[in-house]
Amino acid sequence: MTSRGYSNERLLIAPAALRKRLGDPALALIDTRPAEAFAAGHIEGAAHFDLFGMSLTDTRPEPLRAYLWMMAHLFAARGVNETRAVVVYDADTGMRAARAFWFLEHFGHPDVRVLHGGTRAWARAGHALTRDARAPEKTDWLGDRVEENLATADLVLSRLGKPDARILDTRSDEEYFGENIRAARGGAIPGAVHLEWTRNLTPEGEFKPADALRAMYEQAGIRPEHEVLTYCQGGYRAAHSYLALRLLGYPRVRTYLGSWKEWGDRLDLPIEHPRRAPSSRA
Repeated sequence: MTSRGYSNERLLIAPAALRKRLGDPALALIDTRPAEAFAAGHIEGAAHFDLFGMSLTDTRPEPLRAYLWMMAHLFAARGVNETRAVVVYDADTGMRAARAFWFLEHFGHPDVRVLHGGTRAWARAGHALTRDARAPEKTDWLGDRVEENLATADLVLSRLGKPDARILDTRSDEEYFGENIRAARGGAIPGAVHLEWTRNLTPEGEFKPADALRAMYEQAGIRPEHEVLTYCQGGYRAAHSYLALRLLGYPRVRTYLGSWKEWGDRLDLPIEHPRRAPSSRA
């Protein structure tokens, strides 16, 4: 992969590099696209795991513990263990793959990467897909949780107004401004910086070069010295911006697992109602 200046470029893998590793028993390859896309054609040796919709809306300790136990078992059922490198992929460098990446980092996996550009880039490189599928070798891996990349509602609440913390809202404009209400309440977490996750990507579905990403985040007031807590509706788009910031080398990044569905439904948590800037007139 041509260098794009990322501090943590090892978190991505190019189609050519992945092609050389196909068939390697020391690699677990996971396709996170919908089932119909996997059935129509996938990369040879991939196990299917569409985790979209597997969200948690209560980040208190008991439900959080049960949810993470379930997710770890689902990854183990796809052949993940501590000795196999893991590559996850999507149709492009999308939110599903980013969500899988976040989980595997949270479970302490030492070598997880995202296929840069997904199956779109794979096809552009001239590599074939297959419809043949085989059951992955199930493992008993449960990982060793890394608490530093996860945020709960209580932790987000404790960071509101802190000068060294930034809450990053990765949702659409309509969700942020409360025009598309997807919980009991519309609005945003107080003080959140709004930067929609799609702005991380080029039209080809790959991450923008590091200089462009870094300038975008720093212009929004999100700098490496800050602790950054990302959220969206259910944690998928938030995981994508988590990955973008990890690529840039930001040392303190968390994803709020419950995101707006939990925060907006909990009437005891504060919200704000951002307003769109008035249109400029000539």
